[in-house]
Amino acid sequence: WTAKIALDMGVAVPQIAESVYARSMSVIKEERVHASQILPGPAVSLNIDKKDFIAKLEKAVYAAKVASYAQGFHLLRKASNAYDWKLNYGNIAQVWQGGCIIRADFLGDIKAAYEHNPELKNLLLSAEFAESVNAQSQNAWRDVLKVAIDTGVPVPSMSSALNYFDSYRTAQLPANLLQAQRDFFGAHTYERVDKPRGEFFHTEW
Repeated sequence: WTAKIALDMGVAVPQIAESVYARSMSVIKEERVHASQILPGPAVSLNIDKKDFIAKLEKAVYAAKVASYAQGFHLLRKASNAYDWKLNYGNIAQVWQGGCIIRADFLGDIKAAYEHNPELKNLLLSAEFAESVNAQSQNAWRDVLKVAIDTGVPVPSMSSALNYFDSYRTAQLPANLLQAQRDFFGAHTYERVDKPRGEFFHTEW
């Protein structure tokens, strides 16, 4: 339901959607067993320090968790604006912490972030979470995913979280090229990065 609503509202919640897809993949057990006999994946040869990797994994899980909440609260903010709900995001975190299956101390940090700045557009922009994810966890997050990729271990939610983080922190996305493709196929025009926003161009490709 959350992913469907996010699609309807044009809000990116890829990690939440990917978690649903992971469950869908889990269901097709017999098919995956058959596929494992045909598609063996990469040869595994690890040379990593176990203690160091576990420490990195803890940071990676934390960063992915922050990204997940960032997506969820972004969707709440968009819905609140669309339907004039005037949601109090700090109170929402507090309610979840007190009476939900989550009940994580982490929700107290979210409450504090929104109390400090009720107009916070994204949790990743709060000083505390920006520091803990960007400065303290980002490299470990990437290292863990590299190991997962090299060993063929699927980590759809964690990798989707990093893609969300990288997309959100990037001023110019590769998707900018899509507008050029649209102009090529249908003369939809495009903006240029060396010109002011709102100035449109068309090229005879």
